[in-house]
Amino acid sequence: MAVIETHELTKRFGSVLAVDRLSLEIEAGAVTAFLGPNGAGKTTTLRMLLGLVQPTGGTATIWGKPYRNLSDPLHRVGAVLEGSGAHPGRTARRHLLIQAMAARVSPSRVDEVLEQTGIAEAGNRLAGGFSLGMRQRLGLATALLPEPDLLILDEPANGLDPEGVRWLRDLLRDLAEQGRTVLVSSHILAEVAQSADRAVILDQGRLVTQASLEELTAAQGQVVRIRTPRADDLQAALTADGAQVVADGHDRITVSGSSPERVATLAAERSIPIFESTTDAMRLEDVFLRLTSAPEAQQESR
Repeated sequence: MAVIETHELTKRFGSVLAVDRLSLEIEAGAVTAFLGPNGAGKTTTLRMLLGLVQPTGGTATIWGKPYRNLSDPLHRVGAVLEGSGAHPGRTARRHLLIQAMAARVSPSRVDEVLEQTGIAEAGNRLAGGFSLGMRQRLGLATALLPEPDLLILDEPANGLDPEGVRWLRDLLRDLAEQGRTVLVSSHILAEVAQSADRAVILDQGRLVTQASLEELTAAQGQVVRIRTPRADDLQAALTADGAQVVADGHDRITVSGSSPERVATLAAERSIPIFESTTDAMRLEDVFLRLTSAPEAQQESR
């Protein structure tokens, strides 16, 4: 049985349809990236999963039950939605001790999670003086206190420096190797590609696709990267030919939905010089842009 399931999950805020009949499954023991443009409905979906927002229609369950019906939910599900939620006048250690008492967790876990999240030296500092990245780490420490089987994280890399992002990636992989399940929304796609096993992509509140990262990149084929002084002309020709083209600076384009041979033919027919051409398997960023920018993706997800 999937750890998380939604069926026809829908949420309206007045005239705004934030989540539109969303049906998905999140597998156990894996890191699943929850992706979508701003406003795609990711945070609203996570809030409905955790019982913080009432759905307009459909269902959202964790281990087959609504969150509120789980036995001992604090020990089974850890969540970070908006930083730590710590009182600014409390130290990080005091905040964690209070949370440990509420969750009936041994106080010895406080030092363990402070060390695990890299903020042991800041344990006696007031949370109100923490940077955004430090607050994110404190939020993760709070979620990890009861050693939950499932972690739900909304943009946990916000505010982290490059070292912190790398630390987060290693943490997520370690948790998956321990058999835990992680659902993480993020806009740092390059980083997600290094830590996630699967991806769920939303656009305008609808499911676009859900698959393993390998399946996603393989299904979308290859990508051709071109450097040419006439990038605009070649982009227009390729677009008219049915390819998907993204400009990358004034002299570079990234092409999907075509082949190196077709690109070269169209360029030669128009006497467009090509200074550099490389072909690789499509990256997650390319897949994301292609799926969320294609009008037909919205229809296929219905």
